[in-house]
Amino acid sequence: MDFQRLILFGALGMVLLLLWQSWLEYESGKNGAAMNANTPASQVSGAAQDTTTATKPEADDVPQAPAVSAAPETSDTAAAIPLSQSLPGERRVIAETDIIRAEIDTRGGDLRRLALLTYPVSLDEPDTPFVLLNDSGADLFLIQDGLLSAGREAPNHHTIFSTERQNVRLSPGEDSVQVHLEWTSDDGVVFRKTFTFHRNSYYIDVAFTVDNQSSDQWVGYRYSQILRTQVAEPSSGFGFLGRLPSYKGGAIFTPEDKYQKIDFEEMYEANLARSTTSGWVAMLQHYFVGALLPSAGTGYEFYSNVTRRDSGPRYLIGYKTTQPTAVPAGGSQTLRGQMYIGPKETQRMIKADNQLELTVDYGWLTPVSSPLFWVMTYINQVVNNWGVSIILLTLLVKLVFFPLSAASYKSMARMKKMQPRMQTLKERFGDDKQKFQQAMMEIYKKEKINPLGGCLPIVIQIPVFIALYWVLLESVELRQAPFALWIQDLSLQDPYYVLPILMGASMFGQQLLNPTPLDPMQQKIMMALPVVFTIFFLWFPSGLVLYWLVNNVLSIAQQWVITRKIQAADSKT
Repeated sequence: MDFQRLILFGALGMVLLLLWQSWLEYESGKNGAAMNANTPASQVSGAAQDTTTATKPEADDVPQAPAVSAAPETSDTAAAIPLSQSLPGERRVIAETDIIRAEIDTRGGDLRRLALLTYPVSLDEPDTPFVLLNDSGADLFLIQDGLLSAGREAPNHHTIFSTERQNVRLSPGEDSVQVHLEWTSDDGVVFRKTFTFHRNSYYIDVAFTVDNQSSDQWVGYRYSQILRTQVAEPSSGFGFLGRLPSYKGGAIFTPEDKYQKIDFEEMYEANLARSTTSGWVAMLQHYFVGALLPSAGTGYEFYSNVTRRDSGPRYLIGYKTTQPTAVPAGGSQTLRGQMYIGPKETQRMIKADNQLELTVDYGWLTPVSSPLFWVMTYINQVVNNWGVSIILLTLLVKLVFFPLSAASYKSMARMKKMQPRMQTLKERFGDDKQKFQQAMMEIYKKEKINPLGGCLPIVIQIPVFIALYWVLLESVELRQAPFALWIQDLSLQDPYYVLPILMGASMFGQQLLNPTPLDPMQQKIMMALPVVFTIFFLWFPSGLVLYWLVNNVLSIAQQWVITRKIQAADSKT
């Protein structure tokens, strides 16, 4: 097989791989939406879970407390109460820091809404912050937590808390601000729920203080969960070609099993139940994440549940303690936890040392993508422009692979010089391909030409190209990152298709420097590749097209110089 076929198959293989990945995500989204819309009520089996809390739940979304010997039997009536058609609410407490604005509902003390003040919803609306958590409409995403107790009253996420302050705001000079909620049981136990928001941080501390003013010991557990609905992504008008194949769903991390995705379909088919001593549970979406991080030092169970299975499923994923907290009469105890609600900023997550940076998922090429992003980050700290960073990264990649690509271009230059002799051989042997191949290999051997060397540049570029593709899709740092002129967001397609057209022209320029295939069919296919790639790249992120364009220009310059040197050397001899 000659080198033109290898180049052709390598290029087509890359296209097919990207198409396959996009198609899988596209089909997954369609199947998930169809499952949510068409699942009949007859498939509901045991969706409602019992609870041992004395505060009667309004739905089957309260986890079950671990069984203890003193636990009374639970009434089926409580679990059978139907779900309301919308999330009920009471008063709202607004907490604002320098980078987030959060809304807490006194019903359950839920974190119902959270806006990212430094992340605009779009370039067209720079003053409108992106809303990550939301409790209205079809796309629900909120945090619920509470306490569970066997035989005693405990506040869950349906309990009505009281609060003294309506709004709190981080003042200059302050490092944190708190929201305090309180509820007292009929037997005199005071429960205080405290949210702590920190300056320049997406980490939020949540603490339950149990002040046992009753005459009996209080024993209970803590839980925290994320409620999410699955909403079909809007169509771009170009099928899966125009869709960003980014994961949306659940994920967990444990020291035993490491990082694991738990998508909506898995949660629908079976409830998660995973015992661990540390880790986190999360709901992921493009660029952003909501994660629950239990405090170390006790046992936990990571769980999932699905309510409203017959219509508009609500997916729950969270954790609950498996070791009871005992508060003696007259005593007090605090149960602590933490959450991260915000963008997947890699450097911010790495500093926390909790493995949350794994939510920035580059797929199977993570070993290549992570170093690429690391290098780009340090380049950007100097040039302060992600587009320039991509250009300089491309130059570094070319320098790293310079010896291999130089050898390849030398081989291609020699093969191009052999084209007249190859054409003569083809005419001599006619349809006898075996003799033609033997004669051609003898010439290659005599002239010390490696017929496989010419395909190395493209083969080398493929993993780097796909790795950078995922970096541009998954790295929130490149979201709405401007380059120059009309390119104001490197994570989106070129609005005027200038870069894809220039990229196609550069591919055509490379074709002129390469040896022309002897097979007429191969000639037509090779000449069609620039057109195919141009069409395919029209909907790619402009940052990725910029990388490929710069890479092509550098390759053309390198190949032209090497070809001229070989021609000059031949003319002297």
